[in-house]
Amino acid sequence: MERRKLSQAEIAAALPELPGWEVKDGKLHKDYKFASFARAIGWMVSVAVHADKMDHHPEWRNVYNRVTVDLTTHDMDNAISTFDVELARKMESLAGKG
Repeated sequence: MERRKLSQAEIAAALPELPGWEVKDGKLHKDYKFASFARAIGWMVSVAVHADKMDHHPEWRNVYNRVTVDLTTHDMDNAISTFDVELARKMESLAGKG
């Protein structure tokens, strides 16, 4: 996949296919809620394997069964890029939502 910054129009076009995602503070943002702490951590590990292969790592935090995610591309002036949308799609898929 080509790695490039997305325009505001491209971001707006991607959001309908990413339920629950929004742009917050210039980043793609979503709050996930899982059935348990174990499910939240298991999902994070699955995402981490994919993110590491992409060499594109999320900003995220976990409290019990909740995971808050922010995606931005740091080496592209903290812009939202094609990699952020790709990782968000993978997160949705791994969460059983895509």
